[in-house]
Amino acid sequence: MRFSDDFLAELRSRTDIEELIGRYVEIRHRGSRTPVALCPFHSEKTPSFVIYRDTQSYYCFGCGAGGDAITFIKNIERLDYTDSVRFLCERAGLAMPLDPVDDEINRLRRRCYEANREAARFFHAYLYSPEAQQARAYLDKRRLAPETVKSFGLGFAPAKWDALIKHLKEKGYNEAELVSFDLAKRTSKGSVIDAFRNRLMFPIIDLRGNVIAFGGRVLDDSKPKYLNTSDTVVYKKSQALYALNFAKNNRERKLILCEGYMDVIAMHQAGFTNAVAGLGTAFTKEQVSLLSRYCDELTLCFDSDEAGKKATKRALSMLSSSPMKLKVMHLQDGKDPDEIIKTQGKEKMNKIISSAVNDTEFALNDSRSRFDISTEDGKLGFLNEAVAVLAAVENAIERDLYVSKLAEELNVQKSAIEQQIKKQRRFMKKAHDSAQFDAAMKTVLGDDKISSPNPEKKSNVRAVKAEEVILASLLKHPDYLKKLKGILEADVFVTEFGRRYFEDISSRIQSGRSLDLVSFNEDAENEEMAYLAYLNAKISELANSVEECKQCINTLIEEKAKKNAPDVGKLSNEEYRDLFRKKREKKKPEGV
Repeated sequence: MRFSDDFLAELRSRTDIEELIGRYVEIRHRGSRTPVALCPFHSEKTPSFVIYRDTQSYYCFGCGAGGDAITFIKNIERLDYTDSVRFLCERAGLAMPLDPVDDEINRLRRRCYEANREAARFFHAYLYSPEAQQARAYLDKRRLAPETVKSFGLGFAPAKWDALIKHLKEKGYNEAELVSFDLAKRTSKGSVIDAFRNRLMFPIIDLRGNVIAFGGRVLDDSKPKYLNTSDTVVYKKSQALYALNFAKNNRERKLILCEGYMDVIAMHQAGFTNAVAGLGTAFTKEQVSLLSRYCDELTLCFDSDEAGKKATKRALSMLSSSPMKLKVMHLQDGKDPDEIIKTQGKEKMNKIISSAVNDTEFALNDSRSRFDISTEDGKLGFLNEAVAVLAAVENAIERDLYVSKLAEELNVQKSAIEQQIKKQRRFMKKAHDSAQFDAAMKTVLGDDKISSPNPEKKSNVRAVKAEEVILASLLKHPDYLKKLKGILEADVFVTEFGRRYFEDISSRIQSGRSLDLVSFNEDAENEEMAYLAYLNAKISELANSVEECKQCINTLIEEKAKKNAPDVGKLSNEEYRDLFRKKREKKKPEGV
């Protein structure tokens, strides 16, 4: 829906962006007390997320995320525009305008939430039917208490082709909607059938309590063992975590990352209510970012088999740049947490959690397990891998402790290990510097999408910089448009991208509309809001003068002339003589 500038201005005045963002990340202050933070939208160890109080905006110089309070809520809470405004209104105690006109996407989202909730009720009720005897027997075998089953909303999808479809049709949903929500599938013959059949069902619930998807497990040897909802209008499996709606309430900000649904449920039933799991996909950067919002210490609890070890290594690699403290459990006494709790009790599980090692120790232990260190070759192989692991440890005291232990364990001179680590760190620094140089060159050459999403920048570096100064100046000083009248027009801009933004900004100035970021949000995509936030961030670099804008306009005229200059090599003889004549006449003094 559309909101008036007055309403958006009121919402902006009641929302302090620093306080809002501070509820999700820890804000630090540097230099002149400029608020900065570790970006909640990508993993980093050094803050590159800057908050600008004067424009009530933010911009991350690491990943390019940027915008205003509405953009921030849209992305961090994964809401649409209208729901983000509603979220901020409720927070500020401001009434939403009456009679909102929701667009089709909003309507579909609501319908999907409602259909999923109704499907979850249907599956849960069916769990207690005669047909679900096998499912109940399976849950009994896994020793799940009735209250646990109810708390997680577990259910059963009957072994029928259209049981859920018939139920939801009675509730007013049509086949096209159910296929869109991935509650139904269309066959090659065109008929529509239930997406889940004869499976134990696990509802997936978001942080606001909405059922957004399902996971279904077979109770026999059928394949696939697990079937999960595909991406829909309310669900992206790469951006969600199972049971985070429960685990986020953990006051210690410690989470345990497990592999599957049953592991998480068993952990919660045993009292470890900070357990979560992925959703049938490889661990993603989005999930790392989501975890870091609710967690300072993350413990990996994957199966003890070879596949589990590989999953642990992949997850640690993905988490390597995260600010979270990392630990890894060693499940040598059982295949998975569920089995350990069932056979040895929650006390044993608690000991395993307490004895979890950090990521460095895990890497060293993993390397040690693959070598026979009773032999010289085994020692050498293990030490070579250990050196690579320890060279990546930034804390010198921590590194020294491990070196001392290794030297004693393997009866090797500590100085020899330290020498190899220094050599490895020099190599790593050289590689890092090379990567930084490559990144800098990309920026210079215009291939840096973070500093400018303009697709024409690569071939128009000088022009794009001039365009950005003009656009940022107009956002800061809208009266400059009148002062530059006659020399600043859309045709001056070299790139289509810059021209489009100039037309939008100048139109707003001429019609008296607000230039606050909040007024752009309704029609702008995330990338566009990020670019506007980037322009706001550039304001501090400007001379803030009309003269600076005039110089940039001259730059654009020069760059445009270069682009429009004829290729002499492709001119005909007549065209060449005409060009030569014009240049000669231009050089003649007046009156000659």
